[in-house]
Amino acid sequence: MVVAARGLPPWQLVLTTLAGGTLAAGGANAINMVVDRDIDAVMHRTRKRPLVTGVVSAPEALAFAIGLEVAAFGLLWAEVNLLSALLAVSATLFYVFVYTLWLKRTSRQNIVIGGAAGAVPVLVGWAAVRDSVGWAPVVLFALMFVWTPPHFWALAIRYRDDYKSVDVPMMPVVTSFRKTAAQIFAYTLLVAVVSLVFGWTARMGALYWASAVILGAVFCVLAYRLWRSPNEGLAMKLFHWSITYVTLLFAAMAVDQLVLH
Repeated sequence: MVVAARGLPPWQLVLTTLAGGTLAAGGANAINMVVDRDIDAVMHRTRKRPLVTGVVSAPEALAFAIGLEVAAFGLLWAEVNLLSALLAVSATLFYVFVYTLWLKRTSRQNIVIGGAAGAVPVLVGWAAVRDSVGWAPVVLFALMFVWTPPHFWALAIRYRDDYKSVDVPMMPVVTSFRKTAAQIFAYTLLVAVVSLVFGWTARMGALYWASAVILGAVFCVLAYRLWRSPNEGLAMKLFHWSITYVTLLFAAMAVDQLVLH
């Protein structure tokens, strides 16, 4: 939103957009838990979710989720604009119908294609400010799209036995550790490249460029180390860095525009 505004957007717009996005993401999460409650009951890391323990029933959770999505759409449409509302709800629909209901249990590319849902929020933020999208937000969407596989596969390495127990074909389950690490390295290289393309497309300043180069280099080195010596410890280090990477990169975008632009 800061990059789209080339400065600080109105704080009311920022808070409203964040609230609408949070509602939409919460609704998507709740629907996912309704659909996946059978496998959540088997997997160690999900067996304490509320639908598994019986704290919430499936009909209650579904009603809650739909209510969140209606609230998200209504808030964004009324207080932001129709485009941001449509984009936010489209991310939920893609996440539920394409990822959760179709790809998650049938394809090793589940998180690759399904990750598009998690990349939509950058489009929502841009649209909230400009009521349109353009090449810069599309490239930023692509950045988050290619960031998702190394981020999630690194975590899936640790929980591969969980996914194997419920026949979910995550990459570490259906291929070797080394091949998974090779895929992680390849996507991480793409992340570094796309982050530079965004800098050019969005006409970012020196702070962003320096941050993109340094943060991307660290990301690539960690991914290379995982590829050369696949082990769970390095995978989790890469997973945690992937979160730090995207946090610092987006912070650099904002500071670049607010202070140095």
